Amino acid sequence: MILIQFLFWFCLFIVFYAYAGYPLFLRLISLVKSAKHEVQSGTPSPKVSLFISVYNEEAVIEEKLLNSLALDYPKDRLEVVVISDGSADRTDEIVARYAQQGVLLRSYEGRIGKTACLNNAVPLAKGEIIVFSDANSKYDREAIKRLVSHFSDPHIGFVTGGTKYISEDGGKMLDSIGIYSKIEKMTKVLESRTGSCVGADGAIFAIRKSLYQPLQSVDINDFVIPLNIIRKGFRGILDENAFCIEKIAKGTKGEFNRQVRITNRTIRAVVNQRDLLNPFQYGFFSFELASHKLCKLLVPFFLLSAFILNLFLLRQGTLYIAAFFVQLFLYGLSALGHWGWLKDFSRLISMAHTFVVVNVAILTGWIKYMKGDTYTTWTTAREGLGNNKPSMGVK
Repeated sequence: MILIQFLFWFCLFIVFYAYAGYPLFLRLISLVKSAKHEVQSGTPSPKVSLFISVYNEEAVIEEKLLNSLALDYPKDRLEVVVISDGSADRTDEIVARYAQQGVLLRSYEGRIGKTACLNNAVPLAKGEIIVFSDANSKYDREAIKRLVSHFSDPHIGFVTGGTKYISEDGGKMLDSIGIYSKIEKMTKVLESRTGSCVGADGAIFAIRKSLYQPLQSVDINDFVIPLNIIRKGFRGILDENAFCIEKIAKGTKGEFNRQVRITNRTIRAVVNQRDLLNPFQYGFFSFELASHKLCKLLVPFFLLSAFILNLFLLRQGTLYIAAFFVQLFLYGLSALGHWGWLKDFSRLISMAHTFVVVNVAILTGWIKYMKGDTYTTWTTAREGLGNNKPSMGVK
């Protein structure tokens, strides 16, 4: 029975560590360990290629192009490139109208996938720095300037910004998503201070073109590209002031499917890049990778194990009875959130529902991975209802 008790509390600890313990530990580490980062002012602006990946984005692409052309960066140093993965609507036609303003269209037929498109387009880029973006992401005017400034430090290989989300009606994002997004942002800030942040925001991150290497079609680019750069001995950081804005739709159906895809591709990436988990070769980053990604990927299994183990411990005292009912309460709140009941307690219910739904999605992603399912193409936020919606999962 002692072993069961130990396993029960260990499972709960991992769940806590994945979402709160790891950021708290990084906070303590940052007090004694600080990675040096020097930004030199007055250096010439490097040539930048802004990549906008699209698939059937006729509803938003023109607004994105206008936003890109209005960015506060020297016009003769900024190349805007739209990468169209077999768009079947008017996306390519709209982009072509902006050719005289310097916008390049690279259209690939057959829906070969975003990663394959990037493999074809990156070697053709004229910029020393590549910035990756999405069609529905509106950049702050100084976003690129902020991202690029960090490359004056020769040790920096990639820089990521962040995404701020608003509802379709222009209001604020849901509180539950806001909390989880803030935790994720804080984690990346602390990782940047102590070493390198794990992964990047796919809507806004920049790399040195010379560090890009071709990816496999199943690779999730905003995770694998940073990993490849770190393997080469460079650092990756988050700039808190570099951001873009995206509108999100209400509902969780699209977010669930998105998280399944992310989990599937992240598992595959971690397996393929497992050498980075060797602390003797990659030091502190191996710890960051295991804590930030692996722990969250394993949370559904620890939640399920904790619930089952708790059943065997109900006769061991009121502590375990209380723990069991806390779990039931969590899953009950999630069910209420699913059915839309008790809106007076919407914030708490929404947080519980988001937590449960995302972990069910992660578990589903594991199942699909075990079955050998792969993802090479994507649906847009408009079609998939939340392709780029904020997540508190493994993203």
